Amino acid sequence: MSMEEMVMKALASVKQEDVLHDYRPFLVIYKDGKVQKFLGNFSVPPSIDTVTGVESKDVVISSETGVYVRMYKPQSIKPGEKVPLLVYFHGGGFVVESASSPPYHSYLNALTSKANVIGVSVNYRLAPEHPLPAAYDDAWAALEWVRRADEPWLKEHVDMGRVFLAGDSAGANIAHHMAKWASSCDTGVKLVPKGIVLVHPFFWGGERIGSEARKMTAGEKGPSGALADKLWKLVNPGTSGSDDPMLNPGMDPELETLAGEKVLVLVAEKDALRDRGFHYKEVLQKSGWKGEVEVVETKEENHVFHLINPASPKAAHLMEQFVSFLNSS
Repeated sequence: MSMEEMVMKALASVKQEDVLHDYRPFLVIYKDGKVQKFLGNFSVPPSIDTVTGVESKDVVISSETGVYVRMYKPQSIKPGEKVPLLVYFHGGGFVVESASSPPYHSYLNALTSKANVIGVSVNYRLAPEHPLPAAYDDAWAALEWVRRADEPWLKEHVDMGRVFLAGDSAGANIAHHMAKWASSCDTGVKLVPKGIVLVHPFFWGGERIGSEARKMTAGEKGPSGALADKLWKLVNPGTSGSDDPMLNPGMDPELETLAGEKVLVLVAEKDALRDRGFHYKEVLQKSGWKGEVEVVETKEENHVFHLINPASPKAAHLMEQFVSFLNSS
């Protein structure tokens, strides 16, 4: 039985009369307090990938929280060679998935190999067990760890002038905010990202824009707009609502302080969150930010399609766009 089939079987087994809060396809909370998560329940160990030759390893960066990073080093990197660093934040609505989930492990193997970069994939704590700002705090702890550059792969191979932040869905939200935090960091040497890649970013807002009204319940293979509202309140109980600047960058009065020279936003036509990617470009440009921002849309595809069907031609094209951004900056 495939992982997708196991997920579908688990979803079908839910007895609605026992459910207190329903956040499917991510999770449900039962009346007895039990939380059942349907995605990200599988993990794979670090390895030397048989397809790409990329070597990976896990490094715990906080014994207190258990936060770790999974590092990736392509075999093409020569001894002493300095290459860009990609710090990646996985998606999953802040509630599911991990840096060791099979889709993310495979994706980072392929991405770092094609781009010839060192990869650091951050495994942050998840809600509802650890509500926000836990994920943001863990992500920042990872960047502080990178900034110190005490780890051998970082010391030997990373050009700290070419650091990129990236993520998909909730991970893209995290990447954006880490670039904001980096701009205001005043502790020692700053870690200033050169560029940011936001893949199908989890941004939202109180007012419907573009095609959102008709997509409010149309997220058959991804989060619907209605779920975005509900999920945000679950993961961030102290939020002011969907116009919280942490969810809606357009409400951030200091958006122009975003660190980085270039931003690439990748969106999917059928994704309920699609219009937020275009809105992000609009508000970023209007804010007075001095960098370059580009939005690229994949037609006829849904949220994180490249992770669901990584062998598809459109997934390959999305990766080419990602790699090109890393290599041209």
